[in-house]
Amino acid sequence: MKKREARSWKIIVPASTANLGAGFDSLGLALDLFLTVEAEESESWQVTPLTPELEAFPSDETHFIVEVAKGVAEGYGKRIKPCHLYVCSDIPLTRGLGSSAAAVVAGIELADVSCGLNLTTHEKLELAAKYEGHPDNVGASLYGGLVVSCQTEKGVKLLPLVQMPIEVVTVIPKSELKTSDSRNVLPEKVTFQESVTAGAVSNVLVAAFLMQDWELAGKMMKQDRYHQPYRKKLLPHYDAVEEVASRFGAFGVALSGAGPTIACFVEQEAGEWLLRQLQQSFPAMDVRKLTINTTGSQVEILERHQMKARPSSL
Repeated sequence: MKKREARSWKIIVPASTANLGAGFDSLGLALDLFLTVEAEESESWQVTPLTPELEAFPSDETHFIVEVAKGVAEGYGKRIKPCHLYVCSDIPLTRGLGSSAAAVVAGIELADVSCGLNLTTHEKLELAAKYEGHPDNVGASLYGGLVVSCQTEKGVKLLPLVQMPIEVVTVIPKSELKTSDSRNVLPEKVTFQESVTAGAVSNVLVAAFLMQDWELAGKMMKQDRYHQPYRKKLLPHYDAVEEVASRFGAFGVALSGAGPTIACFVEQEAGEWLLRQLQQSFPAMDVRKLTINTTGSQVEILERHQMKARPSSL
């Protein structure tokens, strides 16, 4: 019997910023930084990093993307064929830009295409939220654009808002901030009245985005009661970034996810000016202008000659 030719795929997953101030564990926005995985069926699992920052991760089947792919396949009664993965990423690690969420989505996409699961995007979301713990980052990476989501004991609900005419200038410190550390500063409980106020602020924030009332959106970001008042204390540069960004056109400023990146939101076409001002004011930090990704995660079937073009094709 003729041996079947090894199959190959290219998986591209966008970065994301979550919370957007008052939308704690609910709002996510996809950004144009990407995790790219080229997978080629092989005799055993092997992971080759094409980005220096990824060299710290395992190169065998204990790699997180592989563990997710195997776990998803097993959940559907399938056994995924081992692959050689070539992984590159321009998403900064442990900076609050959804690097772990992108890895989760990549693993799910690999299991789906390799095992022929034919999962819907919502089914992928349900799986991703179980791995990540909340749907905001993974939802944005899967759907693209702005997502509004909630997770209850009955599952995940999400609405995508793909068209969002804004840009995001991110101020990324050199130092890491682990999500666990950022979570530990949050209170275990809030009063009923405080939770009512926090929920109302979040509701108005979503409505402001829907109406494209950017000034109101910025005000609601600043009035968050869920996490920013506690996490800002871990970031001595936050107030300075907020002051400069607001002075030079940002309608809103918020922690990106759990931090330490600060996301500055600006209307389209105004991002370049804000970028230059923040670069001049914070030369020790990595300042980037990002646009909104509207496609979400993508999977492409590769031919043999395309795989041979590595790594320059990445």
